[in-house]
Amino acid sequence: MKTITGSEKLTTYTFGTHTAKHMFCRVCGITPFYIPRSNPDGYGVTLDCLDLDPRPARILMKVFDGRNWEKAVEETGIKSLTQP
Repeated sequence: MKTITGSEKLTTYTFGTHTAKHMFCRVCGITPFYIPRSNPDGYGVTLDCLDLDPRPARILMKVFDGRNWEKAVEETGIKSLTQP
């Protein structure tokens, strides 16, 4: 098991429904990961914050329009990635 370096510097921010949990560094402000409102049993991860060796050859990315959240949830099908 690997240790999360600097985890003591992480803090959580929520807003609106408080379902999404945004973890960010209190020192530099980067968001290494978050729990999304669209599927609260999953994680969104900033890959550059991970020490991956080897790096993934391919990464599936979905463009998500946060300004039009409800429409983006429907268009991307992201809710299908969560548990029923």
